[in-house]
Amino acid sequence: MYKEYKQLNLSQTGKDVLEFWQRNNIFEKSISSRPAAKPYTFYEGPPSANGMPGIHHVMARAIKDIFCRYKTLKGYQVKRKGGWDTHGLPIELAVEKALGITKDDIGKKISVKDYNDACRKEVMRYTDVWNDLTEKMGYWVDLENPYITYKNEYIETLWWILKELHAKGLLYKGYTVQPYSPKSGTGLSSHELNQPGTYKMVKDTSIVAQFHLKNNQQHPLMSILFEDANEDTAILAWTTTPWTLPSNCALAVGEKIDYVKVRTFNPYTYDPISVVLAKDLVGKYFKAEGQNAPLGEYKDGDKIVPWEIRGTFKGAHLVGLRYHQLMPYVTNVDLEKNAFRVIPADFVTTEDGTGIVHTASVFGADDFRACKENGVPSVLVKDEFGKDVPLVDKQGRFVSEVTDFAGLYVKEEY
Repeated sequence: MYKEYKQLNLSQTGKDVLEFWQRNNIFEKSISSRPAAKPYTFYEGPPSANGMPGIHHVMARAIKDIFCRYKTLKGYQVKRKGGWDTHGLPIELAVEKALGITKDDIGKKISVKDYNDACRKEVMRYTDVWNDLTEKMGYWVDLENPYITYKNEYIETLWWILKELHAKGLLYKGYTVQPYSPKSGTGLSSHELNQPGTYKMVKDTSIVAQFHLKNNQQHPLMSILFEDANEDTAILAWTTTPWTLPSNCALAVGEKIDYVKVRTFNPYTYDPISVVLAKDLVGKYFKAEGQNAPLGEYKDGDKIVPWEIRGTFKGAHLVGLRYHQLMPYVTNVDLEKNAFRVIPADFVTTEDGTGIVHTASVFGADDFRACKENGVPSVLVKDEFGKDVPLVDKQGRFVSEVTDFAGLYVKEEY
């Protein structure tokens, strides 16, 4: 009744089983032999056929197959619809590289139709390889009638779903901060950010900015931060993205971090100043030889700048302090009333910088969340359509309101 195997040969056994399934239409029968009134619907989370499959695809598909086969054994009719993901940006970049064009050439050097046809061809390049793998690993899925995300039927289905969500009142307007590529002119998904070559080590400009505190505000620390009427006290914040400083709207501190007020001199202007930073990072900015050296003996340009700690406090005690807007290209009542103040945030550390984070809510997901939680508005301007937009346009250039740098790219690479 059963074939006897004298020696175990898994490779041949696999081929024999696959041949038996194909000859007898076992997959199709596993569906037709179950009642249509007892369905279990499965849509394959679609792979993209523009790249070769890997072992991780085999592992993921094996896990999917377990559930479908289990439900089949329990008497469900399990139709398994395969699909192909035709996500855009990696395909577009590959086609543009192959054709030697840029986005600006579309409609000029190449027609939109020819460009789309080239993208459709590129995105399905390895379909045969995928189908072969699917068959060899014994993964049961309908590849004869797959759904393809660039087909009108699929696109119209998504629009229908959105319409139904809208009709049920489940859609709302909101804002999030997403990765964006000025070169490609589009947002970037997490998948695209993990493409080979996306990340690399680069040298970049970083600065420490001084945010001068207002000396006429009501706050429990005022007598410590301003010991006399002429004292100039500033909060130090370090940033590796100086181009976001015009959009600063808050300063974030760690509530449990220890901070200090240091009385010293500005090493560039030689003016007396008091600064606030994390206690653990004082040694990064001040030489030990200058600690408690006489402030009155300092002369402009001295290599050793005297300094002394005049107060210590937790970050929670700094919350609510207000400071002067660093670069007032955009001003309005809401900003003046609710922005430019110290807020708490759970992402602040003392590993780098000053232990105080310059926060520009339109350019960082963590910044946006912290500002939203603390009621801090974003620094925005109106575009020609009356829509609120950041101070950097989609090409990576400062908008006209940033008068000193209007039209300039925020980074040389752009």
